Amino acid sequence: MRIPDRFAPILFSALLSAIMVCIVSAFVLAISQGIHSEFAAQWVKSCITTWPIAFSAVAIVAPWVRRIVGRLTA
Repeated sequence: MRIPDRFAPILFSALLSAIMVCIVSAFVLAISQGIHSEFAAQWVKSCITTWPIAFSAVAIVAPWVRRIVGRLTA
């Protein structure tokens, strides 16, 4: 099953923000509280809570960043 090309910007934003949130929230949680028995539950809660914010930020900022990169590299 393939997703139509017109959804590429949304899919890009969703995947990039999800990966970013998972990595950063795990790192911040591990640094601030250490690895403990409730780590996984807190990490999942943190990801679910922060992903909508990250998704919105990436969706808004990505086109602007692509234009800047295009100007700098062309």
